[in-house]
Amino acid sequence: MPGTLPDGEPLPADGMLPERALAGLGGRPFGIYVHVPFCATRCGYCDFNTYTATELGGPQAPVSLASYADLAIAEIGFARKVLRGADVPVSTVFFGGGTPTLLPPGALGAILRAIDGEFGLRPGAEVTTEANPESVDEARLHELRAQGITRVSFGMQSAVSGVLAVLDRVHQPGRPARCAAWARAAGFEHVSLDLIYGTPGESDADWRRSLDAAVGAGPDHVSAYALTVEAGTRLAARVRRGELAAPDDDVLAARYLVADDVLTAAGLRWYEISNWAAAQASRCAHNMIYWTGGDWWGIGPGAHSHVAGTRWWNVRHPAAYGARIGAGTSPGQAREVLTDAERDLEQVMLAIRLADGCPVDVLGPAGRRNAASLAAQAPASPAASADSLISPAAYAQGRIVLTRRGRLLADTVTRALTE
Repeated sequence: MPGTLPDGEPLPADGMLPERALAGLGGRPFGIYVHVPFCATRCGYCDFNTYTATELGGPQAPVSLASYADLAIAEIGFARKVLRGADVPVSTVFFGGGTPTLLPPGALGAILRAIDGEFGLRPGAEVTTEANPESVDEARLHELRAQGITRVSFGMQSAVSGVLAVLDRVHQPGRPARCAAWARAAGFEHVSLDLIYGTPGESDADWRRSLDAAVGAGPDHVSAYALTVEAGTRLAARVRRGELAAPDDDVLAARYLVADDVLTAAGLRWYEISNWAAAQASRCAHNMIYWTGGDWWGIGPGAHSHVAGTRWWNVRHPAAYGARIGAGTSPGQAREVLTDAERDLEQVMLAIRLADGCPVDVLGPAGRRNAASLAAQAPASPAASADSLISPAAYAQGRIVLTRRGRLLADTVTRALTE
């Protein structure tokens, strides 16, 4: 989870939600995110809420790898009470981090069984775990599949040793491909690889090599993210000292287009600006809940939750989280209750990132005028359509869908549509 949290308003000690949030619960897709805050080492670019064993005080710390599953299970029970027994079967579960696969497979399985016991898993529920390539082997992947995990996402980042070194990633370049093959052999139908582009020192050839290696591993899903230099990270300090160059916006844009070319040619189609999938079933259903305004409960320190426009987030430090769980009180630090206008704005901001697009009729008056203007500016010639920001054909059918150039300028389009 991100390293900073908004201020928000105090959360009741019993965690209870506004009546408005509870109304209609179960009528929207519901997912559970389980944040596992442990990492073997800290990557210099990462500002997520993660800790090494040394930072937490070792195996005898109040919260450790050995004790974490019990805490997560306790929060699952707490969530059941807050939601007042509503019928909310779980469509998706996502174990993120951190490095969830540092926990024994049996611990992840125990958490999953607790979710099923309290809420019930929908038939065919998607259950994803993130995994660093060095944190799993062939045997562990078989164990994870046996525990009910259905989808695995490997943090590949790059296929070039020098790029991995700048990112402080410790796996060998060929390891993600072996992990993908092991996952297929273990029975995982859905295998995803995460890539990062724009790392200082990365060349065009390096990026193409990483894309080719990712495609060659045979995943049915690839995520590709531009490197962001986050304040407070070691990477930010190195850039500030002049040791490394900051990512260049023009280079990032060019790398994105190369990624889209290579992944599309391999049969992976974009469905969200940074995500490509081989088929509808290959899309990350859990993330689609985020992007389409569904409900989810975030388990663990720093985890965020959302139910019908009420958002809250847990205390960040594992020790504080463990203390609250042990006391039977909400681990939530604060919350915000969105107005109808804020929810509508957020819907547009998220939907515009999707290949399915954003309905024109959810826009405000100014947004509709700007959408009409963008559509009118679209060239009539298909040969010139690369200069458009939105698809004229989609607009004619009542939807705003970004073109490739529009994806590069998505923030500009979003600002125009949310005025």
